[in-house]
Amino acid sequence: MIRQVFLLVTLAVAAFAGPLSDRFLNGRIVGGAPAVDGQFPYQVSLRTFPALGHFCGGSIIQEHWVLSAAHCTINRTPANTRVVAGTVLLNGGANPQLHDVERIVNHPNYDSALIAQDVCVIRVTSPFIFTANVRAIPYASHFTGGGVDAVVSGWGGTAVTGGPAPNNLQWIRKTTLTNADCRARMGTANERFVIDSKICTFTQAGQGICQGDSGGPLTAGGYVIGIVSWNIPVTRGFPDGYDRVSYWHSWITQNIS
Repeated sequence: MIRQVFLLVTLAVAAFAGPLSDRFLNGRIVGGAPAVDGQFPYQVSLRTFPALGHFCGGSIIQEHWVLSAAHCTINRTPANTRVVAGTVLLNGGANPQLHDVERIVNHPNYDSALIAQDVCVIRVTSPFIFTANVRAIPYASHFTGGGVDAVVSGWGGTAVTGGPAPNNLQWIRKTTLTNADCRARMGTANERFVIDSKICTFTQAGQGICQGDSGGPLTAGGYVIGIVSWNIPVTRGFPDGYDRVSYWHSWITQNIS
């Protein structure tokens, strides 16, 4: 345990002095609140197979399709990936739906160095059965500027220093930033990660994403507007980064049609 905590502290300190890297992906909600059944019916958990361990989040956007992040699935196959919907609990829930995966479509220009084009769509073999706890959410075609109230949800450890992942889905309110404001807050070492296809949020230090809900939804006004992509650990006053769904609207539509 002591060695694990030391490693986390080392990564956090490195984030202030140097650029982002893939080590800082897979965010978790820190400073959030537990969700209740039906609050986020579009939220899914991406699982390994056969162990069914959670590794990323996603959003149901059609009866056969999930929207997520390419860095979650770039090295995965349909055979070793499953989708769980209909529950806010990683283990349990009244009527969770477990779906096999037919196809994973990662953006062909995904760039792991810049964490760019970080978008994918996943087709499940059987359609989601829509209920009060399972429902699609529209994916935004409209541009979202700064100062918009938004919500991000996901699973993962809930403490700055790590700890076990919560069984219950967590959520938190965030405020969007303009990209210019986000670049200024990121500083010269990391401003290059705030490209046009990203959207950032910030509320206050001690709240945000850290490790476990990459690929999950940032929503506002009934639309998914962002896909959890990157962060500087660990909720120390830097913005969180998402792929901007409106930027990829045409690409998403073409690949799920």
